[in-house]
Formats: sequence, structure tokens, C-alpha cells
Amino acid sequence: MLNPQLEEFRVKIGEITDINSAIALQQWDQEVYMPPKAGEARGQQLATLSALAHRMFTDTKVGRLISALGNDGSLDDDDCRKLVEETQYDYENATKLPEEFVETFALEQSKAYEAWIEARKNADFKMFQPHLETLVGLLKQKADYLGYEDSPYNALLEEYERGMSVAQLRTIFGELAQKQSALVERIVQSPNQPDVSWLDQTWDVDTQWNLTLDILKDMGYDFDAGRQDKSVHPFTTNFDLYDVRVTTRLNEKKFFSALTGSIHEGGHALYEQGFRPEDRRTTLAQAPSLGIHESQSRMWENMIGRSLPFWKRYAGVYRERFKGQLDSVAPEQMHRAVNQVQPTFIRVEADECTYNLHVVLRFEIEVGLIEGDIQVADIPAVWNEKIKSYLGLNVPDDAQGCLQDIHWSHGSMGYFPTYALGNLYAAQLFEQIEEDCPALWQDVEAGQFGGFLGWLREHVHRYGRRKVATEIVHAATGEDPSPAPYLSYLEGKYSALYGL
Repeated sequence: MLNPQLEEFRVKIGEITDINSAIALQQWDQEVYMPPKAGEARGQQLATLSALAHRMFTDTKVGRLISALGNDGSLDDDDCRKLVEETQYDYENATKLPEEFVETFALEQSKAYEAWIEARKNADFKMFQPHLETLVGLLKQKADYLGYEDSPYNALLEEYERGMSVAQLRTIFGELAQKQSALVERIVQSPNQPDVSWLDQTWDVDTQWNLTLDILKDMGYDFDAGRQDKSVHPFTTNFDLYDVRVTTRLNEKKFFSALTGSIHEGGHALYEQGFRPEDRRTTLAQAPSLGIHESQSRMWENMIGRSLPFWKRYAGVYRERFKGQLDSVAPEQMHRAVNQVQPTFIRVEADECTYNLHVVLRFEIEVGLIEGDIQVADIPAVWNEKIKSYLGLNVPDDAQGCLQDIHWSHGSMGYFPTYALGNLYAAQLFEQIEEDCPALWQDVEAGQFGGFLGWLREHVHRYGRRKVATEIVHAATGEDPSPAPYLSYLEGKYSALYGL
């Protein structure tokens, strides 16, 4: 017999999910196709829809349904109980935020995004500064509304990585920064550097584009349930299990940029295409954290896409497409070049050994902003000082410095740490995959990724929010998440590549 309260609950959650999907669709269009003059109207539309979704979700009737179902002893289905529990978690957080605040935040996000686009184009942080000041003020309000222990940043971090804290991150990042910096220093001093002279050519962007489409298809990305477009900053968005979209960016001077961007976003998209069909339009059809989400993209981009078997498979394809440009470049050269370790200004194009240093830098600035130790006006100077300290680079302009990422224009603080956590989860999960799938590398060299994707579907994707990130990692590997597998992975891989 159907439970009428459960059915009513599912209908209401489904309607709210539909509104949130409409918001995501408008945001996708804003970053992909929207004409420049539409920004003001789009901001108002997003504000209205965000307020509507918030109003619908925080309605007392929804609260009563959640409470009734939570106390319903006859609700014996584990999935139903988990759906109610996860929705209750979201509901309790949402009801702490006034509707007026949600609408204002959405409006200011849109304004900030448009300002960021212009500021980045002009390499002028001051064009973005007043908008970021507004968002930082709103984020501090948000932390106060949500409540926190120790640091207001913990309230924002909880939104992206449940159970994580500033104190825990400082310990983890301290170890990563120290050991990765030492590894980078050894690599840079090694006489065994890769030959990257062949990269100094012009690479046709249409050819790059077509290659990314083919490789996404090989990975298992379902183009009948998604599409790829171009954007300033690559991203993935999900309107439904059967509408998961990715973007990439093309640069005729950067051979690997579009490829690694597409593989990375494809990893995110495959995760979201892997949720259970029965979870559509519910809270369960989501990742439990952005760290576990990032683990999927980092495995595909780094463990697979930067592996020698991958380049043994695709070197010939690239040679055929870029006729005459790669005739003397062996798969081993491509492999070494895509794994070149070289401090760089741009996070999304950073190598594995320096990437986490970019994340630590952003984390430290965000915590300083939210705790009040850093002012928005000081960001360029603080940023440039930290880049010099961590990577030994002198930032030439704001576009290659503090304006390079889109996240702050969205008001997304607490997000960046999940990138580093994703690396840790990825390495630990991948150790287990290599053990469970002995034919993995033969399959990759043959361009067959079904076994790898199947393992991820079984051990990560199908859970949605039924398990939190740490439970997923422990269930798959038998161990709690730890930095050790990632540091071991880096040491082993790059010692071999650079003859350390």
C-alpha cells in the first residue's frame, strides 16, 4: 500500500527540484550563450526563481511532512528513510536563511559574475572589488544564520564537504604543502626534464574540439543525455539524470588544455549520469560532497588521461588529426609532456605536483576574508605574495592572478578545499581499482574504459547521498581517507618520470 504522506512528500520535493533545475539551466545559459546585455534581466530572473525555490522548500507543510515521515515507524524502506533524513538536513539549513537573504544573494551573484567577466577581460581587480565586498559581507551573514563552531568559515565549508573543518584542513594542507613543495623542488632540479619543444605550435581549435568529443564518447559519456559547449571556465551542470552538460575552453597555443578540461568535466558528468534512475527529482540524486565529486574528475583527468597507456592509445589518433605536426612525437614524449611539472599561474592548468598549492593559497585567503583578517581590497597583494612564496612566480596581472577563477563571483567560498580533498580521495580509490581490475591498463591502452567506469558506478556513483564521502571511501577501500595514498602516488609516478 502506498504511503500517502510519502507520495505527497515526493511530489513536493520533485517540484522544488524542477525549480532548481530551471535555475541551473539559466546559470548554464548565462555562462555559455547569453548575450552580454541580458545580464541585468538574468540576475532578476535568478533572484526570483531562487526565492521561489527557497519559499517552497521552507514551507511549514514540507517541515510537517518531514517530521511525520521521520517519526513513521512503518517507513521500513532504507532508501525512503535516507531520502527523508537527507531532505531534513537540507531543510534545517534552508530554514535558517531568510527568503529575502536568498533573493538578495542570488541577485548579487549575478551582478558579480558579469563584473568578473569584464574585470578578467581587462585584468583589473578594482572592477570586481565592490561586488566581491558585497558577497563577502553576505557570506559572513550566511555563516551567522547557519551557525558554526570555532570559525565562521566552517559554516560555509559544511555546504560543500560535510563534517570537515578549518582545523582539520590546516593539518591536512600543512602536510600536503610541505611534502609537495619538497617534491617539486627535487623535480625542478632534476636534469631529466621532458622535451616540450614540440608543443610550440599552433593547434587548430576545431580539431581539438572534435577530439574532445570523441574521447568523451570513448569514456562512456552519454551524448543522448548531455552535450559539450564552450565557456570561459570549464564546468559541469546537471538538470536531470538525462541532461548532464559539460563545457571546455579552447586555446590554439595550448595542446592539452581542451583535452584535460573535457576529460575532467567528463569525469564529473559520468558521476551524475550514474545516479539511480529511481532517485530522479529527489535529494538522493546528488553527490554527498564536492570532494567525492572532484575525486571522479581527478581520476579520469590524472590517473587515466595522464597515463602512458592512454597516450599509447591516443597518440596515433592525435597524429592522424594534426597531420604533419606530430609525426616525430612518440607516445612517451606526449606522456612526459602532459605530466611536465612546472609552476604556473593558472590553477586549472597546473600539474599534479603543484595543483594543491594553488588550493591551499585560495583556502588561506578565503578563511582570512571570512574571519576578517584580510580585506577584499588587499586580495591582489596577498595573492601575489602567496604565489611568490608557494610557487616562486611573479604574477604579471590580475587576470592571471586573483581573477582567474569564477568561484568567488558565484559567492562560492568553502568550495576550493574540496579540490585538494578530491585528489586525496581519488588516489585512495584508484589504489583499490588497480587491485580489483587487473586488466585496467590493458583496457586503457585499447581505449576500453567500461571496466573502470563500471567499478566507479558500483562503488561510488550509485550511492548518491546514501553515504557521506568518508563512508564511500571506507566502504570501497577498507580504510578511512588519508593523504598517504596521494603522496605515495605522486612520489612513485614522478620519481619514475624524472629519475629521482
